[in-house]
Amino acid sequence: MDVSTAISSIGQKLARHSRLLADIVVPPTCLTCDAFVSEQGGCCATCWQQLRFVSKPFCPVLGTPHSVDLGENIHCAEALADPPPFTRLRSVVLYDKLARQLISSLKYGDRTDLGPWLAEWMRAAGNELIEDADLIVPVPLHNKRLLARRFNQSAELARPLAKLSDVPFKPKALVRKKHTQRQVGLTQSQRERNLSGAFIVPEEKKIEVAGKTVLLVDDVYTTGATAKAATRALLRSGADHVDVLVFAKVETELL
Repeated sequence: MDVSTAISSIGQKLARHSRLLADIVVPPTCLTCDAFVSEQGGCCATCWQQLRFVSKPFCPVLGTPHSVDLGENIHCAEALADPPPFTRLRSVVLYDKLARQLISSLKYGDRTDLGPWLAEWMRAAGNELIEDADLIVPVPLHNKRLLARRFNQSAELARPLAKLSDVPFKPKALVRKKHTQRQVGLTQSQRERNLSGAFIVPEEKKIEVAGKTVLLVDDVYTTGATAKAATRALLRSGADHVDVLVFAKVETELL
């Protein structure tokens, strides 16, 4: 064994012992409740059963679960009626009470520690998208909102995802130039008007997206207005394809 290998082996052993010691001092708890779990980053059995994980069969475009398996490449009604500008969307779970709690804790509870754990789940759910991605870009916040919140929850998911996936993380490739009102409570058309012209790729960053497949990362996909507006800005600046990966997706009508 050479010196570098020996040092690496020692480092790995020390890291394992440190994690074990940390778990003894502060036992790991469920990401969504205070129940003790076997290891950090997990959910207790009760919470795990309540999370509605997205799995096949689903729409190849929007990732919306199908109620029955009708075969490959069966698009959902939403994707047929209003094709999105992005190529594919994938999510980990459907946006219900428990998923909302996780996202709310991340966004408004300063639980940035949740980012790496949720990113682990997103990597598994979006593996096919990650394999094709040339760069990972978070949906940006306007500077005013970023100053108030102190962090961008989408970046807190995208950064560890990029590190786990060994895909370049480009948080400044897309900016939000328009300080929009909050989307909560707005109709689909109001959301679209609210986000019109909200995103741009800075001139000096266009070289980073031109001809590339961009993986756009956000926390939640509701009506799609945000993801669509951000995608259009990337495509206008020369991106070849845009895929979208989120932690949770609002449930739409099943096929």
